[in-house]
Amino acid sequence: MWTATAQFLRYLQVERNASNLTIKSYREDLTALIEFLEAERGSTPEPAGITSLDLRQYVAALHDAGYAKTSVARHLASLRSFFRFAQRQNMVDSNPAKPLRNPRPDRKLPHFLTTDEISRLLAAPPLDQPLGLRDRAILETMYSAGLRVSETVTIDEPDLDLKSGLVHVRGKGKRERLAPLGRFAIDAINAWLARRHLARGAEAERPVFVNKFGRRLTTRSVARMLEKYLKQTGLDLRTTPHTLRHSFATHLLDRGADIRSVQELLGHKSLVTTQIYTHVSTAGLREAYRKAHPRANG
Repeated sequence: MWTATAQFLRYLQVERNASNLTIKSYREDLTALIEFLEAERGSTPEPAGITSLDLRQYVAALHDAGYAKTSVARHLASLRSFFRFAQRQNMVDSNPAKPLRNPRPDRKLPHFLTTDEISRLLAAPPLDQPLGLRDRAILETMYSAGLRVSETVTIDEPDLDLKSGLVHVRGKGKRERLAPLGRFAIDAINAWLARRHLARGAEAERPVFVNKFGRRLTTRSVARMLEKYLKQTGLDLRTTPHTLRHSFATHLLDRGADIRSVQELLGHKSLVTTQIYTHVSTAGLREAYRKAHPRANG
């Protein structure tokens, strides 16, 4: 196995023109495998004597040793490359690393704002200025209906049914849905519409949210607007327009909404996409428990 590894590293250097750093990574990964198998067997195996079961045991050992999933995936990539080379060189009949699957990466929990932070943000736009009224209406609408920023800027006046508290939304993949609007969002939209000025080219579509020239806002403009209020309020600058959508879903689940309803409200095609918010709620419950329960900590 040591000889085969040396041949593989030579192949990477001469024929693939791999960088020194790449070669070093492959050398370390293959050395770790060889040393593991030597410890298990008491001798150095040849490539042809290594099975998929051996590699599965090696991967399990990496997990047990606390390797991150990304590191395990890198080790597996090195093994697949080595055994593909070994197969081309007739060292092995088949690639024992091929059946192995990379570990599923951990899903990062979405960043969201607390209800108090949401209240601070929504109160930031000045209501004595037309653009302040617009900004309040945008933020209220996104949080009230859990809209994506792309969905928000495409809302036209005919999409609104403010008497019924509904907005017609054009979402991803041309999927459309009706989203509910709360009283605060309805009042904010009405206040903005009373002061909105449309440019001539925009009159046919009658976009709800426009810039100071009366033209439809862009998603980038909304992001810049939000950043301004984040700085004013001292809120987390990691917050993006999508954070309002994350906050919407998290707050609903925290207050007892069932996940199927949240899926419909968000316009998610798959329930799997929505389930990330149950993890957020669970994480919040664990933190509340840790802080409040007298015997939660040792």
